[in-house]
Amino acid sequence: MKHPYTNQLINQTSPYLLQHAHNPVNWYAWGEEALQKAQQENKPILVSIGYAACHWCHVMERESFENVATAEIMNQHFINIKIDREERPDLDAIYMEAVQMISGSGGWPLNVFLTPEAKPFYGGTYFPPIRAFNRSSWTEVLQSINQAWQEKPTEIIAQAENLTEHIRTGNIFGQNKNSNTDFTNEHLSTIESNLLKIGDSEWGGFGKAPKFPQTFSIQFLLRQSYFNQKSKEPNSEDPSLKQALLSLDKMIYGGIYDQLAGGFARYSTDREWLAPHFEKMLYDNALLISVMSEAYQLTRLPLYKETIEQTLDFVQQYWQSPLGGFYSAYDADSEGVEGKYYVWTKKEIDLLLGVDAPLFCSYYNVTEAGNWEDTNILWVAQPLETFCSQLKLDELKTKEILHISRSKLLAARDIRIKPLLDDKILMGWNALMITACCKAYAALLEPRFLEMAEKAQLFIENHLKDENGKWFHNYKASATNPAFLDDMAFYIQALIQLAEVTGNNDYFQKAKVCTLRVINDFQDTDSPFFFYTPVWQTDVIVRKKEFYDGATPSGNSVMAWNLNYLSIIFDEPSWKSQCLEMIQTVQNTTLQYPNSFANWGCMLQQIEKGTYEIVISGKEGLNCLHQMLPTFLPNKILQSQLSEASGFPLLNNRWQAEKTLLYLCENYNCKIPVETVSGLLQMISI
Repeated sequence: MKHPYTNQLINQTSPYLLQHAHNPVNWYAWGEEALQKAQQENKPILVSIGYAACHWCHVMERESFENVATAEIMNQHFINIKIDREERPDLDAIYMEAVQMISGSGGWPLNVFLTPEAKPFYGGTYFPPIRAFNRSSWTEVLQSINQAWQEKPTEIIAQAENLTEHIRTGNIFGQNKNSNTDFTNEHLSTIESNLLKIGDSEWGGFGKAPKFPQTFSIQFLLRQSYFNQKSKEPNSEDPSLKQALLSLDKMIYGGIYDQLAGGFARYSTDREWLAPHFEKMLYDNALLISVMSEAYQLTRLPLYKETIEQTLDFVQQYWQSPLGGFYSAYDADSEGVEGKYYVWTKKEIDLLLGVDAPLFCSYYNVTEAGNWEDTNILWVAQPLETFCSQLKLDELKTKEILHISRSKLLAARDIRIKPLLDDKILMGWNALMITACCKAYAALLEPRFLEMAEKAQLFIENHLKDENGKWFHNYKASATNPAFLDDMAFYIQALIQLAEVTGNNDYFQKAKVCTLRVINDFQDTDSPFFFYTPVWQTDVIVRKKEFYDGATPSGNSVMAWNLNYLSIIFDEPSWKSQCLEMIQTVQNTTLQYPNSFANWGCMLQQIEKGTYEIVISGKEGLNCLHQMLPTFLPNKILQSQLSEASGFPLLNNRWQAEKTLLYLCENYNCKIPVETVSGLLQMISI
């Protein structure tokens, strides 16, 4: 007998929601209809949250949400809502915090039960179809929740109220606020020491498996090494530089990096970076490109240049839409199997490469038995020069053979069934990639990277903003959901980066307009921080403030950087004061938990070390700018004046028609202008 159901996801645009559009579950998208229905029928709400590239989300769907008998229980007793966490990170953050309070851990799929008023009272992550892994079965959970709701609704409602209040008061941050407003080098040494304590000195990265890139920690150590060694050549034995570069090298050589096409997977399941969780996310690649660009500026090592180029080739070919925006992700699975698209048997490689197969298999650690689940993940154990030296091979010839071999394997892989492309376009993640392209352009001066950034910025301007100046979070066919703090903060930072690398001050003006909107819509009037959601958004039970630098930096830490930068560009001292108060409030926490607040650590670093205010003014300013960009100066403000027009405080009275001048100010005093980039850099190194 066919069981009728009314799944309403078919009209959604999210690839994740569409994956569930044919489940026998009466799924709703989050919205007024579902919330009202729950109140009218006095039923608890089941909210299930995931994303298109989530492997265990697919597993639970296959095991439970596609099961007719299980779906009948869900349909009879609950109002069922599916949420794409990437479309609604605000809801995900609220209910993730609730589940972490309930169970002590979180992740996706996230399954949380709410009262009809949308307040959480119970939840967890993956539940198996039968009792296993010390977890109750999904049907047991459904039945026990239904029974409790029928028998003890008053207790459940009280529990939900209590939990919601905990989430609300969890926004109160900074009770241990440091009353000392001085930011000292001792603070930076403490952060440095605490990061090095958790660094893996053999395999790079931080902590134990599973290992995530933790790009902000790497960035802090890179910059700390620069400040420690300023005016000297980079010291490869400096512990901060050593740990930062080791972390990047091991990821680049590891299975977390796609050795054929470029691009990084989400994280490694092991200490050695061999076996990734195979999903590829736009934001991971953006953040890794950004930090590799800084590593290249600092060291000029070819490995970083090659990896930046290959990864941005991948991003441009596979993820940049015809309209200019960047898609979100590739799934971990293809044909229902995690990693199937990326792995190889030795037999496949032997057939494709013939006489070159032994060399290729030796370099990429391919064996008959396999290095992962009876197959092989391409993985490099040692740099090419070491490999060739040990085997007495010609390095240039070996490099050419490996290049040709990779091309053959990539062509063969392209014929395979590809993982699902999550083709929604997110404002914040696009902004991170714009910043990455700008940093790559600054490091390598490759015009194509700047073109990618400017195309994406135009997409955001044209497709994620309405005629009233309201910004939107996501786009697929049309823009939906209001922009969140992260979207705005990351976009302001991207506009600043575009202004730096192009010399076009219109980007600074756009950044100022967006900053004023953030202050108007997101500012918490009782603290220096910003809420995650705008003041006029009404479909969340609490307005959260995010501080933690997780997979992406917190919107508040990026806004602190934006406010500091723009306070100088526009002579807005109140913005500088707000930035300092934000950093002061999180200072103790940053010192204690730098791996979780590393972007705040970078901001503390910049404030303590001071800022170089650099202006390039004159008709030949663009040439000087191109000479300046490859230099590693992490604590600079850079503005160009390429024509006589001004309107910016830093540019007043600096234009001279007959010559191009470079100005340097720091610590509230200015140096005598010079006419060459080398002259300016000499002043900085003194």
